[in-house]
Amino acid sequence: MAMVIFAFSSIPSLSTGLGTWDLVGRKLAHLTEYAALGVFLCRALGRPALAILAGALYACTDEIHQSFVTGRHGVWYDVVIDTIGVSIGVLAWKRSRWGT
Repeated sequence: MAMVIFAFSSIPSLSTGLGTWDLVGRKLAHLTEYAALGVFLCRALGRPALAILAGALYACTDEIHQSFVTGRHGVWYDVVIDTIGVSIGVLAWKRSRWGT
């Protein structure tokens, strides 16, 4: 999942030109991809707090990476959105029958 996130972060511009809908769609994509990362991290690490910390740190590095991509920029509030996504994924994993 981290490779997928890195690949999308390497694309110079993901704008669709749909204004507000574009912004909402991209933020929902952030939540979704980081929720999936949260599931994988929780499954791999076995400790929810550690999974959230690892996901938040990866979100920080992703924003730093984006600041070096032409047409992209790293912003602090995407780290917050990404960390919320990781937390949702961790919670979903812990509440599932597999994450008991």
